[in-house]
Amino acid sequence: MQHPSAERTAAASPGSSPGSADASDVARFDAIAEDWWDPAGKFRPLHELNPLRLAYITERIAAGCGRHEAAERPLAGLRVLDVGCGGGLVAEGLARLGAETTGIDASETSIAVARRHAEQEGVAVTYECAVPEDLAARQLVFDAVVSMEVVEHVADVDAFLRAIAAVARPGGTIVLATLNRTLKSLLLAKVGAEYVLRWVPPGTHDWRKFIKPHELARALARHRIAMTDARGITYDPLTGRWRLGGDLAINYLCAGTRT
Repeated sequence: MQHPSAERTAAASPGSSPGSADASDVARFDAIAEDWWDPAGKFRPLHELNPLRLAYITERIAAGCGRHEAAERPLAGLRVLDVGCGGGLVAEGLARLGAETTGIDASETSIAVARRHAEQEGVAVTYECAVPEDLAARQLVFDAVVSMEVVEHVADVDAFLRAIAAVARPGGTIVLATLNRTLKSLLLAKVGAEYVLRWVPPGTHDWRKFIKPHELARALARHRIAMTDARGITYDPLTGRWRLGGDLAINYLCAGTRT
């Protein structure tokens, strides 16, 4: 079930341009931004998911750059951009793996939380209140671009993917996480997660904006990104753990290469 690490709205953030961001999200996430680093708080599911997400991201970036994912710092020297970084859960993890990490989010509140936590932990991450279009306009380029649970929240998916492609170098790796638009995701990720289990605040997701893997692959291809891998994320209620597998019916991670 999807959780709120989505790109925030630039409309209420003077540090960035609106771009493809959706203005309806900013107030909702700003209100709970101070909870980003509380493992027992509103973002508890994300803390539980983070090791799995980081492992997949590391695997795909390492494979794309000829690195060994089991190395102590497999991403050393690579420039990695985390789009919609929220409070920095993924960005800090990437930095600890050696990446020269930049995290952007359209929420100034989330960026302030991310900066404060990184300083407290002594982790080097460059944070900026921005959307990917801002960085594309400045012609910045990264070895890899990651964006967790953002695609289904943006106002213009095509513009968003175009901006991501623009900031990824040719041959660079793109890693995304999002939700499939299926009956199963409607029942579990929308109704179940928001109204039954209360894992995320009601209204967090619009099921109509969920995107099927083949739709995402086609949209990426329009911007010279070839999808190379897709894996489903499932929750095992018996063990309370998240797992990667072949079931893409609800949450899924995917990776691609900028051609």
